[in-house]
Amino acid sequence: MRFSRQVLLLQIGVVLLVVGIGVALVSVLLSQTLTDQYGRRALAIAKSVAADPVVVANAAAKIPGGPLEERVLAVTKANEALFVVITDDKGIRLAHPTESLIGQKVSTSPDVALAGFDEVSAVQSGTLGLSVRSKTPIRQGARVVGEVSVGFEVGDPTGDFNRLLTITLLFAGGALLLGAGASALLNRRLRRVTHGLEPHELTELLYEREAVLHGIGEGVLAVDEANRVSVRNDEAERLLGTELPIGAAMSELPLSPRVHKAVEEGRPVDNLLAVAGNRVLVINSRAVRLDDRPIGTVLTFRDRTDLDTLTRELDGIRALSDGLRAQRHEFANRLHTLYGLLQLGHHTEAVEYLQTLTDSSSARPSELGDAVADPYLQALLVAKTEQAQEKGLILKLAEDTWVPTTVTDPIAANTLIGNLVDNALHAARMGPRRPATVEVGLLADGGTLHVSVVDSGPGVPADLRRTLFDEGVSTKIAPGHGLGLALARQAARARGGDVWLADPGEGETGALFVAKLPGMLTEDG
Repeated sequence: MRFSRQVLLLQIGVVLLVVGIGVALVSVLLSQTLTDQYGRRALAIAKSVAADPVVVANAAAKIPGGPLEERVLAVTKANEALFVVITDDKGIRLAHPTESLIGQKVSTSPDVALAGFDEVSAVQSGTLGLSVRSKTPIRQGARVVGEVSVGFEVGDPTGDFNRLLTITLLFAGGALLLGAGASALLNRRLRRVTHGLEPHELTELLYEREAVLHGIGEGVLAVDEANRVSVRNDEAERLLGTELPIGAAMSELPLSPRVHKAVEEGRPVDNLLAVAGNRVLVINSRAVRLDDRPIGTVLTFRDRTDLDTLTRELDGIRALSDGLRAQRHEFANRLHTLYGLLQLGHHTEAVEYLQTLTDSSSARPSELGDAVADPYLQALLVAKTEQAQEKGLILKLAEDTWVPTTVTDPIAANTLIGNLVDNALHAARMGPRRPATVEVGLLADGGTLHVSVVDSGPGVPADLRRTLFDEGVSTKIAPGHGLGLALARQAARARGGDVWLADPGEGETGALFVAKLPGMLTEDG
C-alpha cells in the first residue's frame, strides 16, 4: 500500500475514533443530564403538592382518598407525570393513581423523605414500573406528617435522549465526512508536494543529493526565487571564502559583484571569471524552472587559480620571447646595416652608427642591471619595453629605481607589475599627449617592494574611481576586460600589501598607481 494511502486511512481512523469517543461521552453526559433534569422536575412538583394546605391537613389527619385523590389526579394529568403519591408518616398510601393501592405501604422506601430530607432519585422500579422519581416530606409546622412522591416514566427522558442523540449523530457524521474530506485533500496535497514519491524514495533522493553535492569537486550554490540561499555544498563555501547560511539573502553576502550580477539577472552564464579572495573562479549559472515556473538559479564554481597562474606565467614567457624575437630582428637589421657600411668602405660612418646604437641602448630598462638586479623583473621590463616600442610608445624607468635584491615570488610580482603596465600603456596610447610615455618606478625597502606606474594618458574618469578595482570595471571598450586591476590587488593583498590609485590624473600627467608588496624581496642582497 502506498504511503499516501496509509496516511489517508490513518487520518480517517483517527477522525473516526475521535468522533466515536466524542459521541459516547456526549451520550453518557446527555443521559445523566436528562435523568437529573426529570428528577429535579419531579421534586419541584412534589414540593408544590406538599405545600398545599389541603394536602397537609389530610396527611396529618391520615384521611385517604377524597380531596387528596382529586389533587393527585389533577397534578398527574397537568404535568403528564406517571404518578403522584401521597403517604402518611408511616409510608401508607393516602392517594395514588391506582385506587386499589391506597391504604398499602409504598413499594420504595420513604425513610429519607420522612426523615425530613428531599430525595432526588435516579431510576427506580415501583408498582407502576421503571420511573424517574423524587420525594419530599409533608410538614405541619416542624413535624413531618407524610411524604409526596412524583415520578415520570423512563420513556420520557429516553425519548428526549434519543432525539438529542440523533441530532448529535448527524453532527458527528458531518464531522466525520468533513474530516475524511480534509484528509483526502491533505493526502492529495502531500502527493502533489512530493511529486508522488514514497518516503523511501525521498530518503534515497536526500542521500543521493548529499553524495552529489559533497562528492564533486565543484562548488554548487542554489538560490530560490527570492534570491535566498537554498542549497550549497562545502566546496562552494571554500571557493568563495565565506559562509553561505541556508536562507541568507544573496545581497547580504560578501561575494564577488559578478556572482551577484549572475544571480540577479537570472540569465545563463558560461565560464565567467571572477575573483574571490585569493582565487580566480570560473562561474556557470543556469535558471531553474518547474512546470514553466521559475524557482531559482543554480551556480557552479570551478577553481582556476592554478591554471590562471600557469597562464600568466606562460604569458610572461611568451611576452619575453616576443621581446627577444623583436630584438633579434632588430639586431639583425643593425648588423646588416653595419656590414653594408664596412663593405662599402664607410668606416667613419660605421663607427658613428655603432656609437649611436650604444647611446640609444644605454637608457633601455633591460640593460640597467645595477638598478634592477632581479632577472624576472628585467625580463618583464624587456618584454614590456618591446611591446611599447611596437605600439609607438615609450616605457622608461624612474630615476630613483633601485632593486638590488631578487624577488621571492616572481609570479605575483609579474602579475601585479604586468597588469599595471599594460593598463598604463593602453591609457597612454589613448591619451592626447605625445610622445605617449609610461614611467615605472621600483624601489626596495628592506623586504618590501614599492611600485609606481604613471602614464601620460587622460586619467581615470570620476565615475570609475571608486569602483576601478572591482571585477568587470574597465575603461576599455572591447569585451573581456575588467580583471587586470582586480588580479593585481588580489596578488598584493595576498601578501599583506595593497594597490591603490594615488593620483587620478587631473594634472599634467595621467593616472598614478602605487603598490606595496611586503616580503616580496630577499633582504640579504
